[in-house]
Amino acid sequence: MSALAPTVLTLADIGFAAPRALLARYGLQLLQVPLGAPIPGSYWGESEAGIIGTQVYARDDTPVHSLLHEAGHLIVLPPDKRAQVHTDATDSVPEEDAVCVLQGLLGDALPGVGRERIWADMDRWGYTFRLGSAQAYVEQDADAAWQWLQDHGLIDAHRQLRFNG
Repeated sequence: MSALAPTVLTLADIGFAAPRALLARYGLQLLQVPLGAPIPGSYWGESEAGIIGTQVYARDDTPVHSLLHEAGHLIVLPPDKRAQVHTDATDSVPEEDAVCVLQGLLGDALPGVGRERIWADMDRWGYTFRLGSAQAYVEQDADAAWQWLQDHGLIDAHRQLRFNG
């Protein structure tokens, strides 16, 4: 990313309280890692969020979209399958597609964030989609992912989030 490019939103920008409360609605625990320390369960390393079981690990410099994406991998799993997850959640393309849609919806559930910011940050970070952007993918090319989320009880017929409690 060039020095002139906009930066992605990080947990330092929004704090840990709202994401912690959001993840708790799905039975997940958000654990804060000290700045500069390795993030347990991080697939990509650096500042990217990590997952182990029902725990999501992040630092102040963790991008919000990364936190929501990795948490999304745990959210889409039945609770009994979560305990088996360590770092790499899936090799399922349909699940990965669904998680990319879900992370935007989760962005809507965080005050001051929203799906548009998550999509823009996904693009800035280097996600690639057939139609050129995360927003175009979700709005024009993700019917199977939307259906996957509905079939798994994570959204309702109006494409709104459903929570576990």
